Amino acid sequence: MNWIFPQSKGSGSIPPLNSLQKQRQRQIESLKAAHSNLAEIQKDVEYRLPFTVNNSTITVNILLPPQFPQEKPVVSVFPPVGHHLIDSNNGTMVTSPLITNFGMHSDLGKVIQSLLDEFWKSPPALMSGSTFPYMYKPSGMPPYPTQGFHFVPAFPPQDGQRPIGPAPVPHAGVEPQQAPPRPAAPAFGLITDLPLPVPTADSQYGLNGHIYKMPEIPDTFPELSEMSVSQLKDMSDQDDVLLEFFMCLPQLKQVTSDKEELVNNIVEIASEFSYEQLTQMKSVFETKMQRQHELSESCSLSALQARLKVAAHQAEEESEETAENFLEGKTEIDEFLTSFMEKRTLCHCRRAKEEKLQQCMTVPYHTLD
Repeated sequence: MNWIFPQSKGSGSIPPLNSLQKQRQRQIESLKAAHSNLAEIQKDVEYRLPFTVNNSTITVNILLPPQFPQEKPVVSVFPPVGHHLIDSNNGTMVTSPLITNFGMHSDLGKVIQSLLDEFWKSPPALMSGSTFPYMYKPSGMPPYPTQGFHFVPAFPPQDGQRPIGPAPVPHAGVEPQQAPPRPAAPAFGLITDLPLPVPTADSQYGLNGHIYKMPEIPDTFPELSEMSVSQLKDMSDQDDVLLEFFMCLPQLKQVTSDKEELVNNIVEIASEFSYEQLTQMKSVFETKMQRQHELSESCSLSALQARLKVAAHQAEEESEETAENFLEGKTEIDEFLTSFMEKRTLCHCRRAKEEKLQQCMTVPYHTLD
């Protein structure tokens, strides 16, 4: 059993992580902390981050090489897009300086967030023909091995439905038949351009606390039991046949229908919000227009003339009151002269302005020859 448990209790204490492994774990923790919707495809090796811009879902794929973070990560997008940070030859490989200049002191979470911010500022454009369905298979990039640290045993990959037991022993005199070699799974052999990101639980929390309930996925598919061996082999060997079967599943159709309904609800809510905002802006505009009209009326020539007439009459009454107080002996002569001259001067100035304004209103303008 040593191959299952390479280190037993009697084999001594677990050796600590080395410096490179600690750096790798810190970078991965930073990536997970910065992006809550990050999907782990292969532990400590491959991660995917979906984001939506301009009604298009684009997936950022992050591959960590064995010597990461001494080696820079390999970041790509799917489907192929056109962008100044993406390689123009294939439309998938990210050529951002933050990626190409990645070093030991870089922060992977912040680097990916900066890349997404740049995509938000300058949205990438989908390349022609890059529509669903797709199987993401970048060429020239072999899959990275699983990072088997010394404290975690690395197990060989096992099929989920394959029973574990002793290998069958061939009968004597019968030569064993070798099955044709099965092609290795691609490094990115998952369908990424799904209508909705595939959740890892029954429910997923989205923006603003929205909860989406995934449809029930059965343990077995009766459609497969009705197929012949040749049909199953074709489906296993040909991606297009497998994808066609996958697209016909009622669960995926339900997810697609839910997505369309959600998009329609979002459009309807956005339309209602825009209408309410327009109504509010119109009300504010009408209020300001009414205030402008009131100010314009208060500053018209006729309004100014009426105010001058009232002000001149008020100054005249105050001067007469000052004169009566002097005749009655209530004020001294010096005080009387100062106050009376001030009131009469103000009265005559206002009457002169009122008459001048009256002339400007009644005399028509003549064009000089």
